[in-house]
Amino acid sequence: AIPIWWRWYYWGSPVAWTIYGLITSQLGDLKSLVVAAEVGLTTVKQYLETVMGYKYDFLGFVAVAHLAFDLVFLFIFAFCIRFLNFQKR
Repeated sequence: AIPIWWRWYYWGSPVAWTIYGLITSQLGDLKSLVVAAEVGLTTVKQYLETVMGYKYDFLGFVAVAHLAFDLVFLFIFAFCIRFLNFQKR
C-alpha cells in the first residue's frame, strides 16, 4: 500500500494517470476468467476493480487529466520562454 503522505503525489503524477489509462483501456472491459491468489476465480474486470482499484468507468477522467497536464506544461513552457532569459550581453 502507498503511504498516506504519498497519495497526493500519486494522483498528481502524469505517469500514474498514464498507467491507469493503459491498464483500464486495454484490460478493463475483459470478461475472461482468471484465477488470482487474492480473490480466487474472477473476471479480469472484477480483478482490476477489487485488487488494484482500477475502474473502467473512470477512463474519461483519465483522458481529461492528460489534457490538463498537457495544458499545464504548455503554459509553464510558454511562461518560461517569454520571461526567463539567461543570456548575458
